[in-house]
Amino acid sequence: MLPLVLVVALALVQTGLLVRDRLLVEAAARAGARAAAVQEDPGAIRSAALAAAPSLDEGAVDLGVTRDGARGDPVTVSLRYLASIRVPFIDWLFGDSVGMTTTTAARQEFG
Repeated sequence: MLPLVLVVALALVQTGLLVRDRLLVEAAARAGARAAAVQEDPGAIRSAALAAAPSLDEGAVDLGVTRDGARGDPVTVSLRYLASIRVPFIDWLFGDSVGMTTTTAARQEFG
């Protein structure tokens, strides 16, 4: 019975870590959309997004910016993140990584 309880407990810990990563991915996309609304520099947009989610692995973040028109028109930031499984012994439940994708739009304030 103890091995089953251990697997369930470890799975709950990993699920909590994935939920935290999901919230950080959404916060990073919002920060990136805000940065994209006020400036055009892709490096600054990526830096703003990563600063909003400091515990995400920078190498696993894929950020895309789509602009429609000029001032007052939307700018869309798409963020994709591959969250790795960090809890041992349960990778067979989740796989090697879990993909998370979110999109956030903001109104451009320049142009």
